[in-house]
Amino acid sequence: MEQPRVLTLLSDFGLSDCYVGVMKGAIAQVNPSLTVIDLTHQIPPQNIALARFALMTAYPYFPAGTVHVAVVDPGVGGTRRAIALAIGENATQPSGFLVGPDNGLFSGIFTTHPVIAAVELTKTQYWRSSTPSATFHGRDIFAPVGAHLASGVPLLQVGQPIQPETLVSLDVPQCLMEDVSATDQPRYKITGCVQAIDHFGNLITNISGAHVWHTDWSLSVNGETVPGRKTYGDRPPGDLLALVGSHGWVEIAVNGGSAQAKLCPNRENDFRVVVETSGRQQT
Repeated sequence: MEQPRVLTLLSDFGLSDCYVGVMKGAIAQVNPSLTVIDLTHQIPPQNIALARFALMTAYPYFPAGTVHVAVVDPGVGGTRRAIALAIGENATQPSGFLVGPDNGLFSGIFTTHPVIAAVELTKTQYWRSSTPSATFHGRDIFAPVGAHLASGVPLLQVGQPIQPETLVSLDVPQCLMEDVSATDQPRYKITGCVQAIDHFGNLITNISGAHVWHTDWSLSVNGETVPGRKTYGDRPPGDLLALVGSHGWVEIAVNGGSAQAKLCPNRENDFRVVVETSGRQQT
């Protein structure tokens, strides 16, 4: 058997109940020597969009072959499929594996990492029980299957193949770039939305930082013009600013505060933002 892989866990279970510990117990029953890393268990309940963003941004920082088990699953016990996926460019050496519900929470990863193979989890010998709880597939299906994959069991052994194009996608609207140059000086207008809100209340947009790198730029939101800066400390405490976060996306922040509290968006993807830049765009 090959060297055990790293296994990560992400959920909306929180830490006050024993759900996360029980999932780790189910993993240890399969292979107690696995390295298990918690990405987060503080996703707001049923917030598939934030889970999608968290997985997408975390994925590149793990060794090739890492198994990511994610459970944000408002449809548990219903008709949604339980799935496992191999991701990457090389069919014989996947960059990683994803295990969880087919509800769109993996679709952010699909934007940059193609699906090599996909299965519906139908092989009950890899579950904790052939009669799983209708409300806790994380314990009874996803965690054990993830542990078997991390221990070297081939993907196609744990389920029935399905077509990758049938996977549910939770797509964030694409940002729109317009050339609004009026003189020899290039100017661009980029319209986007907020795709996630983090623990600090930063509003993370779907506008890539590559669009504003090495340019003078500002952002308009809720009728306010927010200056583009490099760091949070480049504005006085309590002031709004925009910057490129460590995740590579343009975000709206408050120095020492919460942009979410200050701007009060009602729904993330309905929260329109417009970036205006001067200077040559980076590709």
